[in-house]
Amino acid sequence: MLQRLKALLKYKGFVLYSKPYQFNIVGLRSKSTIPNRFDDELHVFYTTSPLHWEYHVFKITTDPGTFWLENPMQEQGTAILAEGQYKNAYAIGLHQGKYEALVQQNPVTIMRDYDRNAILDFYNGKKMSGLFSINIHRANSTGTTKTVDKNSAGCQVFENASDFATFMQLCKKHEQRYGNQFTYTLIDFRSWRRQSIRRAGFFAAGLLGVGAAGYYLYTQQNRKTNNKQNKKQKNNELLFKKSTERQNQRIQFA
Repeated sequence: MLQRLKALLKYKGFVLYSKPYQFNIVGLRSKSTIPNRFDDELHVFYTTSPLHWEYHVFKITTDPGTFWLENPMQEQGTAILAEGQYKNAYAIGLHQGKYEALVQQNPVTIMRDYDRNAILDFYNGKKMSGLFSINIHRANSTGTTKTVDKNSAGCQVFENASDFATFMQLCKKHEQRYGNQFTYTLIDFRSWRRQSIRRAGFFAAGLLGVGAAGYYLYTQQNRKTNNKQNKKQKNNELLFKKSTERQNQRIQFA
């Protein structure tokens, strides 16, 4: 999976960090549109030597919970982080002034889900960039949290408190070498699925168009061929009729 993920970053044109303990923090948004689940993943990988990579995977949500979808903090709707690579957008700080997490310090891009229902809306809404407190933090302080609920209004949230503690310990290693700034990359497989569906639709429409054009040309060609055959048959009938008339005239004068 690590090799595929590194290839995916390259394919998307995102930076892959390869210095020792310089973190690649990558969120993978699943194809599922069912809200209130921790069904996404956070991948953390870095080198400890030129030929060795350390690799960790944690369960998270990249989507807001149903509470904030139905009760957005902003009139325009609840924030959903858009796919992208946000360089040096995060730093170790206090989430809501309570505990250490990665907090947003530079602009990111979001979409606003303004329908005020419990369905994640990725087709409508407006993209905007800025500071929205889209942090990377945990859900409950202990154990594993089953549903997102109020734990995310657009933040990237860990399902398990122990996983989050491990993540923060790893972040300290990066901070010691490269300072208190972190790049976060979000890859949205849901977006890829929508694009694939649209491309399939365009392809199908193109095939229908080509088929319709082909059928039209086929019928036009058949019509031309039939017209030629009918014209030829009429000419033959006319020649036969004239030949018969001449023969009848010769018989009469004989």
